[in-house]
Amino acid sequence: MAQVLEFKLPDLGEGLTEAEIVRWLVEVGDVVAIDQPVVEVETAKAMVEVPCPYGGVVTARFGEEGSELPVGAPLLTVAVGATDASSSGSDGAAAEEPSGGSGNVLVGYGTGAPAARRRRIRPERVGATAATATVPASAPAPVPAAASALAPAPVPVGEVNGQVNGRQGPVAVVSPLVRRLARQHDIDLRRLTGSGPDGLILRADVDSAIRHAGEATEAEARPAAEPVAAEAPTFHGGAAAPAAERIPLRGVRGAVADKLSRSRSEIPDATCWVDADATELMAARAAMNAASGPSGGPKVSVLALLARICTAALARYPELNSTVDTAAREIVRLPGVHLGFAAQTERGLVVPVVRDAHTRNAESIGAEIARLTELARTGKLSPAQLTGGTFTLNNYGVFGVDGSTPIINHPEAAMLGVGRIMPKPWVHNGELAVRQVVQLSLTFDHRVCDGGTAGGFLRYVADCVEQPAVLLRTL
Repeated sequence: MAQVLEFKLPDLGEGLTEAEIVRWLVEVGDVVAIDQPVVEVETAKAMVEVPCPYGGVVTARFGEEGSELPVGAPLLTVAVGATDASSSGSDGAAAEEPSGGSGNVLVGYGTGAPAARRRRIRPERVGATAATATVPASAPAPVPAAASALAPAPVPVGEVNGQVNGRQGPVAVVSPLVRRLARQHDIDLRRLTGSGPDGLILRADVDSAIRHAGEATEAEARPAAEPVAAEAPTFHGGAAAPAAERIPLRGVRGAVADKLSRSRSEIPDATCWVDADATELMAARAAMNAASGPSGGPKVSVLALLARICTAALARYPELNSTVDTAAREIVRLPGVHLGFAAQTERGLVVPVVRDAHTRNAESIGAEIARLTELARTGKLSPAQLTGGTFTLNNYGVFGVDGSTPIINHPEAAMLGVGRIMPKPWVHNGELAVRQVVQLSLTFDHRVCDGGTAGGFLRYVADCVEQPAVLLRTL
């Protein structure tokens, strides 16, 4: 007799309380092995594949792609022990599936069991062994009572039967986008009359319902004595104006928004900047890479050199490698430099952290930056690789801009911004010449230091950029 076990969204660490379902990796009826990834979720820190600690047949999934679930909400149910009967009925060979659970929640920390080949098990065969795990093909997956309070009830593709205000019968909805849009705006699809073929509900129908709901809310908010004037819809070229798109602030984007808002509201920041002649720095980089030869290892990047300059500057001005404990009203100077660097990805801005950057040379820092950047592009950064920074280096010159006044990455105390390096007229050795010029800006928390310290830090960085030999004194 099969046992149906419920797998809930596990605690993914770092204080995260919710996650968004990005992509389901299994479907109802699939056979899964212990520790096989079943869903890809996005937290406020990173993308994570969540493995299932049970082996068996998936009997139900909870939550659609794009929906957000809190930690502890049901993800799916698995019929443990239901694979043998279904396999023997088809090919006579019993599939050996572990019946226990591993208890693991993250990929890479499992028991090492090989992933089973995904197979579709017809629900009626599963039901022959475990009646409690039967899911008819035409009906939505069952939702336990515990899940109803945590996640919205899924709307199946196809027909949704129900009776609202006297209307009863099928409601045809095919597009997941339409269902998601209706759910976000609390639109009951059963109240709508579809304008598509055979009553199919289209996005235009939902958009119209959203506009009418907004107009009704505004009318209710007006004073009773104020006459409500009828407003004609706006038309462009004979067609109704499209509704404004609403994008939820959640996941990585939501976390960034919260952190930036907190930084701006809590930190009294100030910015100073200076132009520097980077010609000698670029020449030194070219000489380093030429000396390594064609097979002498990875090339040293400009960002790696600037990162090494930052660690040397922080050794001279430790006030900027600190944080403020507002509750204790104390400035906490940190013993080591964990250098964050801003990286733009398809999922938004992330700040990976190079641990113990003060102990690394330029080549080591460059290799770690390259490794973390690749993980960021593929969405595989772990929460630990995105937290714990003490100072941030922001190279916005890659976007083709010269200057910026960045927002400090809370709870850090400073951020160095670097613009694009480009040829400009410059007075060199008393004569006008074309030199490689870069603008450097330092945004700092005015609570941890005064302008003299910030200016000294920035001037030292600029001196190292203009004369890399200055850095040799601290190596």
